[in-house]
Amino acid sequence: MIRRRGPIRSKAFVLYAGEETPHRSCGIAIAETFGRPTAAYQSLRRGGITGQGTCGAIVAGQLILGELLGDPDPRGAVTDALRGAMIRYQRRVMDELDRGASADLICDHMTAPHGDFRGQARHAFCTRVVAQVAQLVDETLREEGVEVSASPLELADGTTFEPQVDADREPRLDDAEEGGDAAE
Repeated sequence: MIRRRGPIRSKAFVLYAGEETPHRSCGIAIAETFGRPTAAYQSLRRGGITGQGTCGAIVAGQLILGELLGDPDPRGAVTDALRGAMIRYQRRVMDELDRGASADLICDHMTAPHGDFRGQARHAFCTRVVAQVAQLVDETLREEGVEVSASPLELADGTTFEPQVDADREPRLDDAEEGGDAAE
């Protein structure tokens, strides 16, 4: 379980939860959290729309790493920074991300135990996954010397959420609620 919390994680949580601002899909929440254009991330929702693909938040994390650590020249080789970051990110996703009882990262496999895809239990599970992925990406980028600041977010009520100030929006849950089977 990824327990560390910071402004990036908190912003991703607020964007996906959809309680204080309109809900964003998993990939879009990750892209917006890191200040990236969101259009291409639409196809990541629900594991590539069908549920049969890898969790969209996890794929979005890989894309963020590529955008920020890759060679800007499309003909360029994979940078050492990107290669190292991807190895660490993928290992940490497998070792630390709470994916419930799922042995793999397929969206439907991760979400099925939580009932109907539009249900509250599944939404709560995915909200936590998105927040954890954002934290992992942030930590991986920082290991490479790249810091992304979580920008303020205008909320539905007209107030502004300042992730740098109010970095702990995500409720703390005990291990049983967070899926105690996951690797620590």
